[in-house]
Amino acid sequence: MPFLPTVSTIFIIISATFVAIGWRLIIKGKKTAHKKAMTFAAYSALLFFVTYITKTVVVGSTSFGGPEDIKVYYTVFLLFHIILATVGLVFGVTTLVLAWKRNITKHEKIGPITSVIWFGGAITGVIVYFLLYVVFRGGETTSLIRAILGY
Repeated sequence: MPFLPTVSTIFIIISATFVAIGWRLIIKGKKTAHKKAMTFAAYSALLFFVTYITKTVVVGSTSFGGPEDIKVYYTVFLLFHIILATVGLVFGVTTLVLAWKRNITKHEKIGPITSVIWFGGAITGVIVYFLLYVVFRGGETTSLIRAILGY
């Protein structure tokens, strides 16, 4: 399933785009349109997560296939991305729950922070994708299922 990394990357780009649209809409005071944009952003993020997990479990994780002398820089960058993406996920879910529970005061405070973190995670994720699959040829891929079952 070599198409899954591309599909998951497209979904995170769509999600980040709708977060940006939603942010602009709320600045203009268009609350209903903001809610729709952010809901679409959340669904796109969910589709990203499903395709990413499917790829990781079924196909596996791809190691860096670029030059050995820049592997350490890629690894540091990847760790930075993982931290941003994880924090973005936690903030994103928290922000959505606050909105659904109509705790708008807290939602308004955390929303801009969440958006910035989300953009950071999305941008660094796209860069990781390009480094793994476009700029350099991906390294070895090991399926989680194969790794666990040992075949």
